[in-house]
Amino acid sequence: MTTQVALTGNDAVALALKQVNPDVAAVYPITPQTELMHAFAAFVADGEVDTELVTVESEHSAMSAAIGAAAAGARSITATSSQGLALMWEMLYIAASYRLPIVAPVVNRALSGPINIHCDHSDTMGARDSGWIQIFSEGSQEAYDNTLMAFRIGEHKDVLLPVMVTLDGFIISHTMEALQVLDTKAAHDFVGEYHPAMNLLDVDHPFTVGPLHLPDFYFETKRAQAEAISRATAVILSVAEEYAKISGRKYGLFEEYKLADADVAIVILGSAAGTAKVAIDRLRKQGIKAGMLKLRVFRPFPGNEIAKALAHVPSVAVCDRSISFGLNGGPVFNEVRSAAYGSKTRMASYVYGLGGRDITVEHIESVYRDLLKANETGKLQKVFNYIGVRE
Repeated sequence: MTTQVALTGNDAVALALKQVNPDVAAVYPITPQTELMHAFAAFVADGEVDTELVTVESEHSAMSAAIGAAAAGARSITATSSQGLALMWEMLYIAASYRLPIVAPVVNRALSGPINIHCDHSDTMGARDSGWIQIFSEGSQEAYDNTLMAFRIGEHKDVLLPVMVTLDGFIISHTMEALQVLDTKAAHDFVGEYHPAMNLLDVDHPFTVGPLHLPDFYFETKRAQAEAISRATAVILSVAEEYAKISGRKYGLFEEYKLADADVAIVILGSAAGTAKVAIDRLRKQGIKAGMLKLRVFRPFPGNEIAKALAHVPSVAVCDRSISFGLNGGPVFNEVRSAAYGSKTRMASYVYGLGGRDITVEHIESVYRDLLKANETGKLQKVFNYIGVRE
């Protein structure tokens, strides 16, 4: 049922999309996402999928086309990075408010300016309140798996929301990795066919898309959206449990790595989690009980579950590959600290890797040593920190 292959992250996601065989793909190139849709376009050109490929004039148009196709009842996809996601901004909110289960892989890249084509999470973090489900990937294997599961999650009758699957630009998108992939029939059967309850082409059952909601209705619409994304938590776990049965790979809202007995821990997401695991293994050999919580699902934010998982750890560092200007600490830090409000855990913010700056094992070990000092003194030396920046 599974085969081991060597693929880049972009090719792994393109393969997952091929196995799903969506109805419509609206595409526009941007580094480092371009190769992802190039690969999928080749599947279209070679007749390996039945997808209608729509090459548009901008990312705003790509999301607009995906919205139109999804409203008409088509299983729709697009993909982008960085400035492309920013150009979609208006349409991101519309896709979510129209409750359209579009799947969009996003290859993380820093937002300009200055112009930068390398990885950080400023693009997807900027879209965190747009109403999309957001799932982060540590490597190509997770990017492949998350893409397949995204369709089941977004299309579930209790959810009906768009899903963003992220993978770090160049670090994952352009790096070849050995991974296990399902055969096409197993993948397609898992995702299943899409049968929307409503679509604009059903002339016997007309309905309105994009109505005007003034103060008498708008608030209730937003409340319904909030309820839908809250319900997604249970659906994400249910889909992951079903996926584990055919793939052998188990997923949750987050991964705990040697966290159960940890005296010091970090919270991190994306590819840097792999680097952190190496640092943890080194420190464990030295007798230091280091652990990690790798966040997989950022929206809906599993705050209660995170707080419970970290409650026994005296000192925790939350590592952000993005920055919130004017807000002390990164966006993940502030959400984790808010979720853990009232606990005895000390929490520090560490911003790292902006614009593709390397994060090394030694960098992460230094964070753990800061936390060990906090355990000894009972106080964090600094709450807000940067890793690897020239001050």
